[in-house]
Amino acid sequence: MIARLRRFAARWTTLVPLLAIVLLVLTWGRNLPVVVVALVTLVLAGAVLAAVHHAEVVAHRVGEPFGSLVLAVAVTIIEVALIVTLMADGGDKSSTLARDTVFAAVMITCNGIVGLCLLVASLRHGTAVFNPEGTGAALATVATLATLSLVLPTFTTSKPGPEFSTVQLTFAALSSLVLYGLFVTTQTVRHRDYFLPITRHGEVITTEEHAEAPTALTARISLALLGLALVGVVGLAKGVSPTIESGVAAAGLHHAVVGVIIALLVLLPETIAALRSARRDRVQTSLNLALGSAMASIGLTIPAVALASLWLSGPLVLGLGATHMVLLALTVVVASLTVVPGRATPLQGGVHLVLFAAYLELAINP
Repeated sequence: MIARLRRFAARWTTLVPLLAIVLLVLTWGRNLPVVVVALVTLVLAGAVLAAVHHAEVVAHRVGEPFGSLVLAVAVTIIEVALIVTLMADGGDKSSTLARDTVFAAVMITCNGIVGLCLLVASLRHGTAVFNPEGTGAALATVATLATLSLVLPTFTTSKPGPEFSTVQLTFAALSSLVLYGLFVTTQTVRHRDYFLPITRHGEVITTEEHAEAPTALTARISLALLGLALVGVVGLAKGVSPTIESGVAAAGLHHAVVGVIIALLVLLPETIAALRSARRDRVQTSLNLALGSAMASIGLTIPAVALASLWLSGPLVLGLGATHMVLLALTVVVASLTVVPGRATPLQGGVHLVLFAAYLELAINP
């Protein structure tokens, strides 16, 4: 029976990414009726689950922290491509698209995913334990990137409005790439043990004994299918966005809600993978996924939009408003207090989730 279930899982996780790509080609750039939107949503959900499965196969082959890095970077690269594509389409709201998407990713990862993982792990295992050295380094990098890219533009005076001048934007883009590159080097080479899961006694877990590692061929196939699944997730999410926009407008909600919904869909594979790790008491892996995704979202998006601004017309608004800056500052302070002890209770998870709920509420009622 177990063997049959494994064979079935191997089949559907192979077929769904291919189906998602076919459906994406057939529906790209078209107005979709309600029935097709329902079908796209169903395939989108399947592609998310398939992406998580293949990411876990790759992660099991390469080990941590490389596994969480693969999923975070893959999702972010495709997300950046989507942002640049939408900005190229133009429109009145394209000037704030990069800012809104990046900030939504930061709030979802640093409060939503982190809060859920800490809550699940602490409720299931008593307390959530993780390595404060690695998590603190990741949080410091996220805070620096967010401040340089999203806060400073509000206060600079070289250009009117919350925008960078060309020189300032170039500096922010190069700084983002340098910081992200330094972090990846620290995470994967010089201080890899800081980002590995730890036991209740603080001992680093270097190997997983629950299953035999997949072969190199299986891992390469899963990596290819992971890429297809993520392209399908992001592309199909863009395809259903007009329907989401219509529903948001009909409900009388602020347009920023659309960006939040799309960001939630795009980050769903990482959310599921992080929650699975938290249930297995591998909280460090969950935090690697969450903070790594936030870092990649800023560190790759800002250089990409800076480069795209060379040929795109219109302003590029990156500076946050006062309300969002308060939320960002509170997130950094709370996350710092969460990271320092190296362990968390349901209280810390609940605090992060309340901050995430506050962000969602303010997106609906600014």
